[in-house]
Amino acid sequence: MTAPSTFGLSSEARNLHWLLTNLVEEVPGILSVAVVSSDGLLLLSSDSAHVAEAREARTRQRTGPRGSAADLATVVSGIGSLTVGAARLMDYGPVKHTMVAMDEGSLFVMSISDGSLLGVHGSAECDMSVVAYHMALFVGRAGHVLTPELRSELRKSLENESTGSPR
Repeated sequence: MTAPSTFGLSSEARNLHWLLTNLVEEVPGILSVAVVSSDGLLLLSSDSAHVAEAREARTRQRTGPRGSAADLATVVSGIGSLTVGAARLMDYGPVKHTMVAMDEGSLFVMSISDGSLLGVHGSAECDMSVVAYHMALFVGRAGHVLTPELRSELRKSLENESTGSPR
């Protein structure tokens, strides 16, 4: 059965939602996830109702970033821009991934395609290599379908979700 938040979406969009849900449900220590377009707009997030329910059922005591998925998207976009600028300055080629380790958690940012980014906020207990491996799987599966048309559909879907409008 299709989750209510994916009703009316294309099969590619539903597949990306499923991949994101699977990432959050299957990888211990993931607190929140955001897919961000090259222009910094949130396309997909673990704040979606069905993903949030699954995450909450797994871990009631842990929380994600203090803000919303839009806040995570802003941080991911900023880190992505900073690392792209650093790579250009150093002339070492495109950035593949970035990790920020903090006392209470980690932030992982990985390039998907044409500037789109996958950002994952993990708990202090997460296994960074497992998170990175599953992010690479997501990127491998999502990269070729994240077309301009699909990005537009995902943006509209998030806008409708936030305003309560039908798709």
